[in-house]
Amino acid sequence: MKICVCIKQVPATTEVKFDPATNTLIREGVDSQINPFDLYALEEAVRVKERLQKEGQEATVTVVCMGPPQAEAALREAISLGGDDAILLSDRAFRGADTWATSFALAQALLKLQPEVVFCGMQAIDGDTGQVGPGIATHMDYAQAPYVAEIEGLERRKILVKRLLENGYERCSVRLPVVLTVVKEINEPRTPSLRGKMNAKKAKIPVWTAADLGAPEEKLGLQGSPTQVVKVFSPPHREGGQKWAGDADELSGKLAGLLKELEIV
Repeated sequence: MKICVCIKQVPATTEVKFDPATNTLIREGVDSQINPFDLYALEEAVRVKERLQKEGQEATVTVVCMGPPQAEAALREAISLGGDDAILLSDRAFRGADTWATSFALAQALLKLQPEVVFCGMQAIDGDTGQVGPGIATHMDYAQAPYVAEIEGLERRKILVKRLLENGYERCSVRLPVVLTVVKEINEPRTPSLRGKMNAKKAKIPVWTAADLGAPEEKLGLQGSPTQVVKVFSPPHREGGQKWAGDADELSGKLAGLLKELEIV
C-alpha cells in the first residue's frame, strides 16, 4: 500500500514578519518546525505501514511538503520519524498561496504518486483553517474523513475510522482511496531513532517545481488564490480600565453595583 503524508513547515516563534507588498508570511530565514498536528498524521501513517508489514503486505510512507528550500529540513526530520522518502514542492510560483491554491498544488503532486491513503494534520498552527486536507480530497476526487481519532480497521478497499465530533464520536466506513485528517488524540508521536536519523541524513529529496506538476500557473500561488489578504496589522493595545483592591465582600459589592449600573444584571 502506498501511503502519503502532507506536512507543513511553520514558524517556531511568535515573532513573525509579513511581506508588505503581498501581505504574506515571510518564511525564509525564520526558525521553523513541523506543524505539530502533522506529527500525529505522520506517526499514524508509520503505524499503519508497520501494521501492514507485519501482516506480510508491502507498504511505504512518502512525505510531501510545499515550501521554500529550507523546508527540506522538515522533510529530513519526517524521514527520521519513520517516513521512507520525501518530496519537496518548491517554486516561486507557489508563493502566497491560500488554502485553495495550496491544496491544489499538493493534490497535483499526490496524483502523480497515486497513494491509497493520504494523511494530514487537522490544521496548521499558523493558519488554523483546517481547509487544506479536505481541499486535497476535493481536488483529487478522493473520499475524505476529517478529525479522525482512531483507525479501527484497514482493508483493501475500505478503512474503518472513529471521528471526533463536538458531542462525541462517529464511526465510519470509508472507501479507498481516501484523505484523512487526524486529531492529536489519535496517538503519541515517537522520537527519532538512530537508524532514522542516519536514513534522514543520507536521503535524497527531489524538488518538484510547478513545471514538474504540469499545473497551470494561474491556479498556483498568489495569482491562483481566490482569497486575498488586503491588510495585515497588529491590533492596538487596550488602554484604560480600573483596578480595585480590597477584601472579597467589599469587591463583590462594588462589582454588583457596577453590573447594575451597566444594566448587565
